[in-house]
Amino acid sequence: MSTNPALPLAVDFRPYVPEGYRPGIGIIGIGNIVKSSHLPAYEKFGIPVAAVYDANQAATEGVVEKFGVGRVASSLEDLLEDPAIEVVDIATFPSARIPLVRQALAAGKHVLSQKPFALDVPTAQSLIDEADRRALKLAVNQNGRWSPPWRTATRLIEGGAIGEIVSVTHVLDSSFRWTIGTHFEKIPHWAIYDYAVHWIDITRCWMGERTPASVRAHDYRTPNQPPESLTPWGLVIEITYEDGANAVIRGTGGEPLTQPEGHPFFVTGTEGRIRGSVLNTDFVELQRESATVSYALEGRWFPEGFAGTMGELLSAIQEDREPSNSARHNLRSLEVTLAACEPADQDGAPVMLPLARQPAASATQPSR
Repeated sequence: MSTNPALPLAVDFRPYVPEGYRPGIGIIGIGNIVKSSHLPAYEKFGIPVAAVYDANQAATEGVVEKFGVGRVASSLEDLLEDPAIEVVDIATFPSARIPLVRQALAAGKHVLSQKPFALDVPTAQSLIDEADRRALKLAVNQNGRWSPPWRTATRLIEGGAIGEIVSVTHVLDSSFRWTIGTHFEKIPHWAIYDYAVHWIDITRCWMGERTPASVRAHDYRTPNQPPESLTPWGLVIEITYEDGANAVIRGTGGEPLTQPEGHPFFVTGTEGRIRGSVLNTDFVELQRESATVSYALEGRWFPEGFAGTMGELLSAIQEDREPSNSARHNLRSLEVTLAACEPADQDGAPVMLPLARQPAASATQPSR
């Protein structure tokens, strides 16, 4: 007999920003993603940005007028010493971000760190330990968790709508032509390390506390990838779990641009299935026995996802609990991502987990 609750007809997937708690936010690193997503999200959801700082002062031009930012800090110290700032959003490349996280924690600030969280697991663990010693919150900006379709799927899974998860399948059905000539092409295994980390992370959320046993992955040049493109567009990642569950992430990478891009996903459980898509073709539906429910969505991954990560951190500070996107929770996502880069260097040979506690040579380049 099924133990599932009644088929849920509505799910609360929207980002939540706590009422009555609006601390000053400081942002370090004002690149394109901050201007296109962080700042619009914070403005939309009423999250005040007290100050911003970038070593390249030209990057901060116009943000005060366009987004209602309080001020442009004259230096990093100026921002970190501001008593009005309680939370620092650090959106620089990983290699520069690690010491910045340490400085922000030393200044007594809670931190939201961009992804991927660190270049290796030992460094990530040391940052977690440092935040714990200082009784501060350290969260990771895995904003895909608040993409409306993924967030809806997460809520359904948490509610037991499909029973125990058996498998997760993702298809990255999009073109990577936009990477040509960008710094992304210089990142080893970019499609795995920087792009697919979102899909690895949401799979980690859906699989809960299941223990991953091994990762098999490889990336490759697609047949229609132009010679001037430097980074492989195609990828396959397979994650196996100790209880037999399985997850696959398949990236086509070179689709024609004449069709809307999408990223379909399928989550199969013992009592049903969730299917949907994120980015440009958003939808999600629950299938159980002979019934199917389609869920109405509003908002998009960009910028709502960025309001979700910051809103969750602020809620955790207000409620004095660990945020669901804490660095500790994200550590498994990072470990699997780094592990996936290893077999990509070894013709797809599986890597057993837990990953060896040493820096990953394949993830030494910066990313944002």
